[in-house]
Amino acid sequence: MISFISKIIALIFLLSSIVIGEEKETLVNSQCTRIGNKLGSVSIKDCLDIGLHATDGESVKGAAILIKEYPPLEKREPLGKVLLVGGIHGDEYSSVSVIFKWLATLNKHHSGLFHWHVIPLLNPDGLLRKKSQRINENNVDLNRNFPINDWENTAIKYWIEETGKNPRYYPGVEALSEPESNWLLGHVNVFRPDVIVSVHAPHGIIDHDGPRTAPSKLGALYLNYLGTYPGSLGNYAGVQRQIPVITIELPYAGIMPTKDEISSIWRDMVKWLRKNIVEEENSMENNQDAAPS
Repeated sequence: MISFISKIIALIFLLSSIVIGEEKETLVNSQCTRIGNKLGSVSIKDCLDIGLHATDGESVKGAAILIKEYPPLEKREPLGKVLLVGGIHGDEYSSVSVIFKWLATLNKHHSGLFHWHVIPLLNPDGLLRKKSQRINENNVDLNRNFPINDWENTAIKYWIEETGKNPRYYPGVEALSEPESNWLLGHVNVFRPDVIVSVHAPHGIIDHDGPRTAPSKLGALYLNYLGTYPGSLGNYAGVQRQIPVITIELPYAGIMPTKDEISSIWRDMVKWLRKNIVEEENSMENNQDAAPS
């Protein structure tokens, strides 16, 4: 009798896992269809071929936050963990499209050198609407919504006094008020990346927060500090938590770099990661007076 009950319970769990798997596959298919219909440089097939997975994170409107993991390979210890994020701002199309190109590269050439977590689109509600916008569905700038001490006198005060209450930079009523930023912080806590690479546009430079020596250039993009912003990912992860944050600011939000330039940025980034992903003994540098857009 006990054995029979155990078999029934096991069957229920198996069926539940199948249903959950099918539901997540449906979420990925739906999201890839929307992405492919929105971005001229990423087709529905391109998106589906990557093999993305739906996380437990979702946007304000319930859109799934997708991820692709390139885990350690057998018999090769990775140099470290890299978290690569695009689409924090929904109107920066190129920041999403470029990451899909790099995902395709990793699908072919993942060597186990690094353990990658790649999130091509953190702000699906901002991108996948009729008129894309920087902010999320709650009209909050996700890159101003990360924790900082004394929210009212830092993030809110900066927004009022320095931006003139520009709605594009509204940080939210409190830190992590938004499901997208809240999920990303939780993912950072679980994955514990050695480096975070965040892709934006359209400043056409490289920015850097936190420890390690910043890259002087990636492709045709040169290092140029933009300034420190309360509530930004660079401020939170780089300055406060001392996780190196490299921000790649592409030159145009709506125009892709050339194929050669996309490859050049990628090669230079991997080269920098090989040298800097872990802190060398007695070589710590603290170049952190900057944050991404």
